[in-house]
Amino acid sequence: MKKRILTLLCTAVLAISIAAPPALAAGGPFYPISVEEYTYGSFDELRINKVYQLSLSDDPSRIPTEDFERNGRRYFLLDMIREDEVGVDTQDYTDTITQDSNTNDLSAVLKQLDPHREVTTEDGYTGLLALDYTSVTVEAKGYKTSTKSLSATRTYPNLSDADLSLVPKTTTDNGKTLTLGAVEWSGGENGYYTATATYTGTSSTRYATGYTVTASYTGQVAKTGCEVVTYTAIFGSEELAKEEKPADPSAPSNQTGPEAPDTDPAPAKTGSTNWFSLLGCAGGVAALAAAAVWTIQKMKGRRN
Repeated sequence: MKKRILTLLCTAVLAISIAAPPALAAGGPFYPISVEEYTYGSFDELRINKVYQLSLSDDPSRIPTEDFERNGRRYFLLDMIREDEVGVDTQDYTDTITQDSNTNDLSAVLKQLDPHREVTTEDGYTGLLALDYTSVTVEAKGYKTSTKSLSATRTYPNLSDADLSLVPKTTTDNGKTLTLGAVEWSGGENGYYTATATYTGTSSTRYATGYTVTASYTGQVAKTGCEVVTYTAIFGSEELAKEEKPADPSAPSNQTGPEAPDTDPAPAKTGSTNWFSLLGCAGGVAALAAAAVWTIQKMKGRRN
């Protein structure tokens, strides 16, 4: 009989340890778009409203509604309010344009650009954007080179002879170096000659064929008509009991003697299993086992 009682007790402990954990909602939780903390009623009860905005296809069961603790109080769900509405979805947007210009002068280019620009995106968002002046750049489309001929004439009088060695082979005209081309001689009656020299050369100039202006317009675009559902989770609160309040981290941890506080450590939690509840049940089972053993011993005493 004793063996049978112990077997039943072990079976009870095993049944407690394999209790099914609570079901979890599919997918991750949503996060609130706003959280409001306020007082309510004549007793200034602290409450918290958490607002969630979901699409029609979202599952509202994924909104967290479990109790939570904050600043020494336990908060619990009082109500969940749903409100269907036609929302306006707003987002930041940048529109970059390019256009031709016949100058690279930035002040002249800015005058050619509109300060604002209305846009409509492919997915139906519209808005008025403003020019970002810091984004304006001007680049040359391409370059060409033009070449022109240069010429200059120099006269050298009172030369002792009609000798080309007496005529300079190059000359400078407007910063360009020209080369001696032809020489005409005159004079000679009085023993002196005059040389009229012609110098030639070329000048090349590289120029842009045109300019491309790039500018960005920034701002916000909006789209109306998107259906959204707003949920407001209202949490009431109550002050935690003293034994439930978290320990003060500034208090000494190693106290002995009669002044040491008589407090029990907070029960540890692992996953979704409440080990504190399991220990309580195990203690009850142990008490039943002790009583059973005592009964068996007493019955043996009577038989003897």
